[in-house]
Amino acid sequence: MTCRAWQALVALGVAFIATPSASRAQAKIPPSIEFRVPKAPTVAVSDSGAFLAYELHVTNLTSTPMTLRRVEVIDDASRATVMNLADSALLRVIARPAPQIPAPQRAKVGAGLRAYVYLWISVDANHPPARLRHRLTFKPEPADTDKAAADTTPEVLEGTVTPVERAAVVISPPVRGEWAAFNGPSNSSGHRRLVLGLEGHVAIGQRFAIDFLQVDSAGSSHHGDPSKNENYYDYGTPLLAVADGIVVETKDSIPQNVPGVNSRAVPITMVTVGGNHVAIDIGNGHYALYAHVQPGSLRVKVGDPVKRGQVIALLGNSGNSTEPHVHFQIADGPTFLSSEGIPYATDFDVIGNCGIGGTPPAIVCTRHAPTAVEGGVPLMNELVRFPK
Repeated sequence: MTCRAWQALVALGVAFIATPSASRAQAKIPPSIEFRVPKAPTVAVSDSGAFLAYELHVTNLTSTPMTLRRVEVIDDASRATVMNLADSALLRVIARPAPQIPAPQRAKVGAGLRAYVYLWISVDANHPPARLRHRLTFKPEPADTDKAAADTTPEVLEGTVTPVERAAVVISPPVRGEWAAFNGPSNSSGHRRLVLGLEGHVAIGQRFAIDFLQVDSAGSSHHGDPSKNENYYDYGTPLLAVADGIVVETKDSIPQNVPGVNSRAVPITMVTVGGNHVAIDIGNGHYALYAHVQPGSLRVKVGDPVKRGQVIALLGNSGNSTEPHVHFQIADGPTFLSSEGIPYATDFDVIGNCGIGGTPPAIVCTRHAPTAVEGGVPLMNELVRFPK
């Protein structure tokens, strides 16, 4: 191609951009806002039905603050709206990396800043969407105080299609008998909302994590002196391999805590946060993780094959723990914090619920007739019974 021909093509291109068609003239460049799904959702099942729990990370790449006014989740195949969040319902599911931002202001995402939108969507377990599309409505918040002159027309952006995985990881329970699923899956639990930036990426390793402990009819987890680990009902409970697999990580020798809010036996670091623990590769990129076990109780080592139901350790109170319990999760990596948490499917009965009540405030548990759940996950603060 000659230089003259090249110059002619460039001239044609400039002319085309300068004199677009009537339809193209109406389409302005949209604001530069990223909204992405860092971990595609998997259908999970509870006693109240099937659901999807995942997040949108919304980053404002413009120089103008943008207020998120609406989030719509759409079945990409049928174009049906499966969730529509606005006003107070939207504010409840928005979080910011800076926790000091008051709740009413969290929807206003400043220039170069990010918000997290926590989605919890009920779906048909037998016919969930194959893909989800997202439509977000923003209102620009320019610094110009002359609102008449400022362009505050709402901006509607659509995109970010994510696949939906239908099959959760099938496991057997990590313990037997009756347990309280404290801090378990919900759209507002501490595990659910712990977003950490580690190893160069952000993740919610504990998205479906549960702190399992045992309580009596009064809601107490212990008898006698509460400062003694051996007085807790679940202390020393055998922890079970939830599937056949290979042990890929262990930690032992971390001393146990004296039960209490501020009585950690060792400084909490990336090494000690999970206390003594076990990670098992159960195949297909899935890992079963157990934290806070008793020192010296591990019955497996790295490289050992394990069978479903095999005892791997005893429940204890090590690491970032206030009392004896087992922190259990399934993730897509062998680490508690830098992997992504995923749901699982196991069988159990829901036999009650626990909450905070009374004066002074204390754990209060109520029991009801069992509700059988097949291939599901316990929800936050449910009382559950696993098969013996």
